[in-house]
Amino acid sequence: MTQTAAAQGSPKLESFRYDDAIVRMFVLATLLWGLVGMLVGLIIALQLAMPEANLGLSWFSFGRLRPLHTNAVIFAFAGNAIFAAVYYSSQRLLKARMFSDALSKLHFWGWQAIIVGAAITLPLGITQSKEYAELEWPLDLAVVLIWVVFAINFFGTIAKRRERHLYVGIWFYIATIIAVAVLYLGNNAALPVTWSKSYSAYSGVQDAFMQWWYGHNAVAFFLTTPFLGLMYYYLPKAAERPVYSYRLSILHFWSLVFIYIWAGPHHLHYTSIPEWLSTLGMLFSVMLWMPSWGGMLNGLLTLRGAWHRVATDPVLKFYVVGVTFYGMSTFEGPMLSIKSVNALSHYTDWTIAHVHAGALGWNGFLTFGMIYWLAPRLFQVKGIWSMKLCVTHFWIATIGILLYVIPIYVAGITQGLQWRALDANGNLANGDFLKTVISLRPFYWARVIGGTLYLAGAVMAAVNIYKTWRMRPATYEEPVIQAPALEKDYTGPVPHVQGNPGPIRRLASMAWHRSWERRPLTFTVMTTVAIVSASMFEIIPTFAMKSVVEPIASVKPYTPLELAGRDIYVAEGCYNCHSQQIRPMRHEVLRYGEYSKAGESIYDRPFQWGSRRIGPDLARVGNKLTASWHVRHFNEPNDTSQGSIMPSYSHLLRHDLDFDGIQAKVNAMVKLGTPYGPRAKENAPEEARIQAREITAALIQESPEFEGQGMENKKVIALTAYMLRLGRDILEDSEDQSAQVPASGAPQLQGVSHDE
Repeated sequence: MTQTAAAQGSPKLESFRYDDAIVRMFVLATLLWGLVGMLVGLIIALQLAMPEANLGLSWFSFGRLRPLHTNAVIFAFAGNAIFAAVYYSSQRLLKARMFSDALSKLHFWGWQAIIVGAAITLPLGITQSKEYAELEWPLDLAVVLIWVVFAINFFGTIAKRRERHLYVGIWFYIATIIAVAVLYLGNNAALPVTWSKSYSAYSGVQDAFMQWWYGHNAVAFFLTTPFLGLMYYYLPKAAERPVYSYRLSILHFWSLVFIYIWAGPHHLHYTSIPEWLSTLGMLFSVMLWMPSWGGMLNGLLTLRGAWHRVATDPVLKFYVVGVTFYGMSTFEGPMLSIKSVNALSHYTDWTIAHVHAGALGWNGFLTFGMIYWLAPRLFQVKGIWSMKLCVTHFWIATIGILLYVIPIYVAGITQGLQWRALDANGNLANGDFLKTVISLRPFYWARVIGGTLYLAGAVMAAVNIYKTWRMRPATYEEPVIQAPALEKDYTGPVPHVQGNPGPIRRLASMAWHRSWERRPLTFTVMTTVAIVSASMFEIIPTFAMKSVVEPIASVKPYTPLELAGRDIYVAEGCYNCHSQQIRPMRHEVLRYGEYSKAGESIYDRPFQWGSRRIGPDLARVGNKLTASWHVRHFNEPNDTSQGSIMPSYSHLLRHDLDFDGIQAKVNAMVKLGTPYGPRAKENAPEEARIQAREITAALIQESPEFEGQGMENKKVIALTAYMLRLGRDILEDSEDQSAQVPASGAPQLQGVSHDE
């Protein structure tokens, strides 16, 4: 307050009410979608242990349900939890009702509509195939619109706040809103083909980089920073203790915001991206350990003087385990980014265990702790319906997550060691990839048991909250809150160091940061600068340096039929189980063939390097197998690969391909710079039909039982054409190319030109 204002007396108090109705809506949505997302996760875990659980339904297969599970858990369960946390805590921290009740409701219903849209489109195979960014462009636009609504509502509330300084939780909410906007717009740039199909604006190496710049930071700024804001508000509230260290909060925030954004390339070690980019990602990932553990310690040490309550308060139990899992995950993440460790862990289930330890341990436990703390306050009852059920949920969930992640850690390390094992002669000790898959079945069953327990705990939470809701009064009270309005000419005071301090003491006093906290625009701009500048240091060189992608003369665009087959590959979710990137390691080259080059994927929009190998890598599969083998494998995987856990894709042998729709796809690729020749530009459907007839002739020659079934019109032929193409371009310069390709596998297509 200024001296003038003080002379005039205390400022007039303003009256207002908090909007808890919107918080109740988001809490109930969190529980609903949490049950759905975890149930789908349990189903796909069961499908790995027992392939029969795919039920022979195209929309119920692992490849289509896996992205539904990740989107439901991340954006539906965790997303609604974030919004519940933000709407409740922001109003109290800012001493203001949300900027607009209408925007709050539009945000809620718009977000639920997007989730429903995802639940419909993903099982139908409508996907971009990018990790955590699978939604097609109409839903992407909806996400952007609703995010803008959320941002306006949040920053509008800050503008009309009655609390001068922004609390640390608000800092993390600001970083979340800014970073998610930058990441989502950057990664999802695409050219629409139809309402249900688009092609990425980026290709190959650039697309892989953009995806993991986004993918890693989606974890950072959607599953980490908002939950840290949640931790900094709800943990002190539940413990009835102040945050342990204000200075540590500042160091935690700014180092995390700046460092995290660099770390994405560590997901692409030993792939076709430039070595400097991979190394840079690793270095910043390792640096992340320090601020992350600073935040963990800040959370746990907030409980000083309250540890005796942890034994009796289930809310604190959830918080302690949640923050502990945060510490474990943020130690393991930097460790996995180290190249020597990543060489073993990448493409294995080790990464899956790591992700679930974070999502279920950190995000899940913090969310349930928050909900149990909020429920009596939101529903205006004396306490939760059953504290015993809360405690039971805690122990069931804790045991469940341990039974889930420990077997998968073991499975991942087992995979990595089996893949790279060499015998005394330097040959593969486990040459048959399928044997390594079969050996993991017991671990997959253990995961099913752990997942069932975790889901059972979530059901307990839903029952408990429902019973608590039933105890609510007939009409909710809306207490009137009073607080003085902010003075527009406020200039002080700001904490300072007594006497004449030196620069180090002045910096350590954090007075400079205290001044930022009362200037939301300055704080938001500085946060944006940290996020955007760190991003540009990697993005600009990746796109500007010609050496990043060296063209390979023999690499041609996909033919129209192969392009259609690639889209089927994407729609069926094959990228969830198969990679298309051979790393320059002896065991990989022995198993799959020549290592992958950057120039091979210049026509892949989006890239298909993959992030997991439940099945073998496919980068060179076109040189090894015949059309007959592929068709039989898609129809019934065990016909060609006894013991396979791949679901059947027999529907591809029944469903006709939309040849007429191929022209629009070719035209879109031409707009994006793909050098198709005049025949493809003018008559792509006929080009596709010619190639389909040639592949069908080769199929019938080896497997006469397919004759007379109109196979040349079926989707399976397009997908087979794509399979037969993979890796073939690299052999064009080889003098013995014809000797390496089965005669009936990939015929030389005399009637079809790749780029004329």
